Amino acid sequence: MAENDYVIRVLDSPLQVNASEWNTLLSAQSPGGMLNPFMRHEYLAALHESGSANTQTGWTPRFVTLWQGPVLAGACALYLKDHSYGEYVFDHAWAHAYQQHGLAYYPKALVAVPFTPVPGARLLARTDDERELLVNAIIAWCEEEKLSSLHLLFADDEDVAACQKAGLMLRHTVQFHWSNDRAPTLATSCASLPPEGAHLALGRPGGETPINGYRDFDDFLMSLSQDKRKKIRQERRKVHEAGITFRWSRGADISSKDWDFFYRCYERTYYEHGNAPYLSRDFFHRMQATMAPHWLLFVAEYTGQPVAASLIALSAPHDGVAPATAPEVAYGRYWGALARVDCLHFEACYYQPLQWCIEHGFHRFEGGAQGEHKMARALLPVRTTSAHWLAHPAFADAVERFLAREGAGIDSYMAELERRNPFKGSPPLP
Repeated sequence: MAENDYVIRVLDSPLQVNASEWNTLLSAQSPGGMLNPFMRHEYLAALHESGSANTQTGWTPRFVTLWQGPVLAGACALYLKDHSYGEYVFDHAWAHAYQQHGLAYYPKALVAVPFTPVPGARLLARTDDERELLVNAIIAWCEEEKLSSLHLLFADDEDVAACQKAGLMLRHTVQFHWSNDRAPTLATSCASLPPEGAHLALGRPGGETPINGYRDFDDFLMSLSQDKRKKIRQERRKVHEAGITFRWSRGADISSKDWDFFYRCYERTYYEHGNAPYLSRDFFHRMQATMAPHWLLFVAEYTGQPVAASLIALSAPHDGVAPATAPEVAYGRYWGALARVDCLHFEACYYQPLQWCIEHGFHRFEGGAQGEHKMARALLPVRTTSAHWLAHPAFADAVERFLAREGAGIDSYMAELERRNPFKGSPPLP
């Protein structure tokens, strides 16, 4: 395809895209220069090279790139999928309906980060016009390949706008995020954006407390309603009385021994739930080698021996690409334990990271997909958005009607969650 000197090239591997050009394009997407680590070239390449997300595991890469002469003007990570696992926006019912009518739903096209339900830019482009050109080219390519559908997951506002102009249908889900702000509100905007008012609360060099940020964990607790504050203190006390202590390490300070221990925990937790882990040990070897500044590890110990671990991703903007004033974000990602201790999961995955974020001036902690229990721990609901195109007109019409009903349900759900606001001054439950 060529239009006004633009050319679309569909590549078979992330390794066929120049890493520096991809990351430069990525850095231009986010407000304030915040870098989403999961869209970095190193992350996508590690998924591919480690065998975690490649053709053998049902993730066949087809990276779509937009070129203006020799310049990379736009790009996206697209995968052909022959299943719907590892996506966190569920379309199994759609696939079943296709099967019932003797139609093939797979392969489908997916624009997403494998196994990573973190909102952010998916259609990387220099301008809105180039973003629209990119999404229309993707749809045209899907039609040429006779694919059943296209799904763009956990998109940011710019992606959503481009997809709406292209006629894609929108779908909403809910996640739970914490904000380092003494005056939090229930967020309803796209989760990839900084909290409302973030332009007034940018981080300062040295990890100082953001404007309106909490002084310490006790200051944060005092912002909660009495019952929520009491519950958190009880849960933390149980872990402390069980003799559990924590240590953390960041970036290059995470030793290979600690990475190995973390993977033992991560792998065991998956197998205990009857599933093989999505990510291989080699993937985390590559994270240690190529993206160390983006990782924070908490290790729980009992009598000096490690018993559990929680791995947190960091936006890590202070790497010479994004400005030092960019809002810093932590992402709850992976955890596992070799011992059962009451409330250990809450301590390792929420309270330790939140305390660390407060102490180091981070602005937001994203708790990942689903989980209403997170709200009792001051992670507030945030609406996330995906966009969908179906080639079959009748099915597209049926899905559009379904999404209208589902969207009304999401609105009601958000209203219900608002009544359960854990902060002081929120109305009591009816």
